[in-house]
Amino acid sequence: MKKNYYQQLAFMGMLLIILFGFQKYRSKGKEEFSNVHFIGNNTAALHLAEFDPNDLDEKQWKHLGFSEKQTATILNYKKVVGGKFLSKEQFKKCFAVSEEKFSELEPYITLPQTNNEAKIKDFSDFRKKSITVSGKFNPDFYAVADWIKIGFSERQAEAIVKYKNYLGGSFVSKEKFKECFIISEENYQKLSSYLILPEKTPAGFNHHTNNLISNASKIQYRPFDPNLLDAEGWRSLGFSDKQAQIIVNYRDRNLRGSFKSLGDIQKCFVISNEKFEDLKPFIRLNPASVAERHNIQSETKQQEKTDFSKVDLNAITFRQLLEFGFDEKAAGSMIGFRKKLGGFMNKEQILTTYNIDIPLMQKLLSTAQLNTSNVIRYPLLEAPEEWLKNHPYFKYSADKIIFYRLTEKDEKKLWKLLKIKPEYEAKMKLYLK
Repeated sequence: MKKNYYQQLAFMGMLLIILFGFQKYRSKGKEEFSNVHFIGNNTAALHLAEFDPNDLDEKQWKHLGFSEKQTATILNYKKVVGGKFLSKEQFKKCFAVSEEKFSELEPYITLPQTNNEAKIKDFSDFRKKSITVSGKFNPDFYAVADWIKIGFSERQAEAIVKYKNYLGGSFVSKEKFKECFIISEENYQKLSSYLILPEKTPAGFNHHTNNLISNASKIQYRPFDPNLLDAEGWRSLGFSDKQAQIIVNYRDRNLRGSFKSLGDIQKCFVISNEKFEDLKPFIRLNPASVAERHNIQSETKQQEKTDFSKVDLNAITFRQLLEFGFDEKAAGSMIGFRKKLGGFMNKEQILTTYNIDIPLMQKLLSTAQLNTSNVIRYPLLEAPEEWLKNHPYFKYSADKIIFYRLTEKDEKKLWKLLKIKPEYEAKMKLYLK
């Protein structure tokens, strides 16, 4: 009995010791954690300015105080929602962006508040996009880049060119041009008087494509040098008048006088893959004819050489840029950027053009002139709303400008309300009176 009693007493003692130790451990843990202070990754105050979340790269997100993992999550989330944040509401849903962080950034985000507002804005922007033409032109010779310059979107431009190819490489008439589904009645009315095309479709045109197909089987191919063929020679190979002329223009203008390889021929958009395969066994590229045409082309260019010291950079043409040595992509980018700005105000702006060959552009800038007298400028308080919303330097602040100037008529105070970075303000002031 005594033995059992002492065993139970010992067990109770051990149990009390264990409970006392556990209680002390818990109280000690609480005391230690009461002194812990969590420190954020970026303790320095951020100097924020207006920004579009769609424009930020990995480094810029980190600059805003996000960790590497948070940045990766944000960029992946942007891909998931279609590659572009439409609204503040959508951006806020990214779980890497806390409520506190969103509240800090929200006033500076240049996006509509909700997705519905974004859709309304996109629709209104689509409706506002205007088509502008400077003079008469033949649409048969216009490529995708040319239609984009007029004001069509890239997809619309591609659809117009595909429609032309479907017709056989030519729009044939204004009637047929009008039938292109991508060209609205309003846009057709804007373009109609500038089109160098017959008003009516020639009789029998409906059989034109069928005739080309049926005649193709009758063509007897013989070996030929594509650099020695004129338009008539290409017609004898089964191409239409327009297609033949396009091939000649492509060789003489785009390729500077000669086809250097089979690939050059295949890239001409009016030569289908099937047609190229038919022609390929008979093509003979003679190095002597390539050199001869190059010499002829060089002599012609020397005779027609532009004096670039007299050229105004606000009036320089697409063809003159090609002549100076730029490729089509660079020339189109410069002309397009100039059009959006309404003209360049200084030469430094031109160097910020996308896709530009900077050393070559610096050479042009040191040679050519820049006349800014015809560039449109407005007082900030009187600038038209549409101009503000479309101009590259003003569009992200346009809504604020329009809102604040309703009540604030002092321009200096208006700039303070806008809170724009000095470098952006300097760019904007180039176009203000």
